[in-house]
Amino acid sequence: MGNIVYDSDLVEQSISDGFHVTRIGRNDLMSIQRWVCDPGGSFPEHSHPHQQIGYVYRGEMHVSIDGEQYVLGPGDTYIVEGNETHAGTNEGDEPAEGVDIFSPPLKDSDWIG
Repeated sequence: MGNIVYDSDLVEQSISDGFHVTRIGRNDLMSIQRWVCDPGGSFPEHSHPHQQIGYVYRGEMHVSIDGEQYVLGPGDTYIVEGNETHAGTNEGDEPAEGVDIFSPPLKDSDWIG
């Protein structure tokens, strides 16, 4: 049976300096989160066993994935294989925003811990 998650029920969490996530939903196979990176904000280099696919829909992010450097903007998609190191910084003047999908699903204790 399906489920509905209302935006008004969601809670944003500050993960690192200027980087915030909102867990949108999850099931047994995957989870999805919305993220916002403030100008000058970042998330530190880390890895996790989860497969990750993300999409940037606003702003610009400078991202490192497994040692390769990328600049991502609206409409760009990134794929991070399990256990690949990755990090990101917003060097722009406006917030960057996007979504991430993880499989297997993240648990609350999984984020950069």
